[in-house]
Amino acid sequence: MRIGHSTDIHRLEPGNKLIIGGVIIHHYLGSVGHSDGDCLLHTVCESLIGALALGDLGKLFPDTSEEYRGISSSLLVKAVMIEVKRMGYKVVNIDSTVFLEEPKLSNYIPEMRKNIAELLEIEVDRVSVKATTSEKVGIVGRMEAIMTESTVLVEKI
Repeated sequence: MRIGHSTDIHRLEPGNKLIIGGVIIHHYLGSVGHSDGDCLLHTVCESLIGALALGDLGKLFPDTSEEYRGISSSLLVKAVMIEVKRMGYKVVNIDSTVFLEEPKLSNYIPEMRKNIAELLEIEVDRVSVKATTSEKVGIVGRMEAIMTESTVLVEKI
């Protein structure tokens, strides 16, 4: 068994989409990123990459590449899952946290969990997504950024 962990942070700015865990969330601020800016799926990817000691997200999907500009982060997770399987592993479970001052995410979390479960080819009860604020402290609290963390467990098939 192997464990991988990742933390990511993206600026929030007006005029960008806010996509978290593959779910479009209507809000006046959106995440800035080279891809679609889905901070949660980025940590899902990178935690898997870390568990397999393959480097980091930027190594596999460089933000200097036009190929990945605006790409759906779901496609990045699918590409990483091909590597997971090629190396003879499967995902056991994943635990993620979203740090965002607003909007509240509780109504969106079931769909995020479902999306992640499908991407990782596991049951939804093996996917945890939690959301919290930073109580108006720091860049998350001032609504300048979204931050996510994910920890994944993989096992040899």
